[in-house]
Amino acid sequence: MDLATIAGIVSGFGLVIIAMSMGGGLLWFIDIPSALIVLGGTTGAVLINYPISDMLGVMKVAKQVFFQKDLNTGWAIETLVTMSKTARREGILALEKKLDEIKDPFFLKGINLMIDGIEPGTLSKIMHTELESIEDRHRLGAEIFTTMGNFAPAMGMMGTLIGLVKMLMQMEDPSSIGPAMSVALITTFYGVILSNLIFLPIAGKLKTRSAREILVKELVINGILSVQSGDNPRVLEQKLHSFISPGERKTIV
Repeated sequence: MDLATIAGIVSGFGLVIIAMSMGGGLLWFIDIPSALIVLGGTTGAVLINYPISDMLGVMKVAKQVFFQKDLNTGWAIETLVTMSKTARREGILALEKKLDEIKDPFFLKGINLMIDGIEPGTLSKIMHTELESIEDRHRLGAEIFTTMGNFAPAMGMMGTLIGLVKMLMQMEDPSSIGPAMSVALITTFYGVILSNLIFLPIAGKLKTRSAREILVKELVINGILSVQSGDNPRVLEQKLHSFISPGERKTIV
């Protein structure tokens, strides 16, 4: 589980709720019509904007914000360097006995293609095609949440206009002005808080995770191609170190 995401949600909502409760009651900020306008309007706008299949996949994408487990770069480099030593000493086919150690599907696919004797150019093309497909899926997930973040404040403004119209139409009844005005203001509040504390931060986290995952998979592709070409393990290690920050580098050879 990603602790930064949990800490961000707890601190963000916690401080807002504390501020809301100071000098008044939290019940003042609960308004069902306002919530229906923002949530219903945002959902409807996004459904118009994207196919239903993409929307159904959003929950699976959102889980990555909390539970995605990244491939450890240190472990990946160590495994590739060890494979390089084995391949130079015993041949590519000797790597079959190491397949059980690899749990990452992308990494495992690349090693299997190498063991099967696929030409380096073809192997690279296959792996990069899959990488592009993964990147497209990640981009779509982040894009949907960005769209939701853009629509939510607009729906809040729509609720504000509805509340103002109701208020102006009932000016002769002073008791109706308060509830209508609360819908006008709280709807905007709901739109802003959903956009800036949920939708846009999730989109940002998905983009960050995607960039990191693509980098690690590029490292894996380059490592597999180097093992296949018989590069010296020390050369391979230095080549893979160029993908990561100096603080992450650990000499293996």
